[in-house]
Amino acid sequence: MAYVLENEQCRVECIERAGQIQHFLDKDRQVEIMYQGDQGWSGLNPTLFPIVGNTWTKDYKINGQTYAMKNHGLIRYADLVGKQEKDAIVFTYDSNEETRKQYPFDFHYEMKYRLEGKKLYIDYTITNTGNEIMPFTFGLHPAFRIPQVEGEAFEDYAFVFEKEEHAKQFVMDPSGQTPYSLKDVTFKEWKCSRQDIEEAATIIYQDLQSKYLTVCWKKEPRLRFDFEQFPYLAIWTHPKTSDFICIEPWYGHADFEPGHDDFYQREGTMLLKPQETFTTGYSFEAL
Repeated sequence: MAYVLENEQCRVECIERAGQIQHFLDKDRQVEIMYQGDQGWSGLNPTLFPIVGNTWTKDYKINGQTYAMKNHGLIRYADLVGKQEKDAIVFTYDSNEETRKQYPFDFHYEMKYRLEGKKLYIDYTITNTGNEIMPFTFGLHPAFRIPQVEGEAFEDYAFVFEKEEHAKQFVMDPSGQTPYSLKDVTFKEWKCSRQDIEEAATIIYQDLQSKYLTVCWKKEPRLRFDFEQFPYLAIWTHPKTSDFICIEPWYGHADFEPGHDDFYQREGTMLLKPQETFTTGYSFEAL
């Protein structure tokens, strides 16, 4: 079933599978903004909870017992319960017997879509419904069509950041033999480059000062992406040439080296007390 938000400028359709956006149509330009999962990667724009990526060993221990989740956690593989409201779409998901086999905590997950003009707001609420402290992290993985229009080139696009950045970039050893390092980087914009992404596997920035970036085609603004609350920002596309790029705000990241067996102590892990709620969100706007 598709859930729809629509006004004179845009039409948004969401689906129960992971609560993802299936379509974002810019009516003014008659352009589809979202990637359709039909090329190198079958995803659309999943939520990463309660883990971003995976642990080094692909499993982890809680209270001496070993558990394992698929890459990026639970929500991206789940069918959520949808509710169509007048001005919003709400998806919810609750822990159950199957989730507890992979992640031994009780939670209530909720995401809400709101459309104002050409801007889509996506807000998240995660509540610890159990009786013990719940370790988790959170991230997003939206994929946008680039190029947007036939005849345009991927390399003609650029990400222009709100501020001149003096940030850190994760540098991984492709062989996995040495720990990752953090490289100082300075930039105002990043020109879309498949080679840059291939060399980095995923471009990951830490400590960005910008609250948003603008996706431009030959200096023409096409999309504004707001990620103010997130400490990491990743950029990725599939190694197989595909017409999309993922802009991924994260609170944590995968293990890039061994030695992080304690799930509670992994970098980016947040701790939610019983009955406590975590909220966050992001937005993007067709320009």
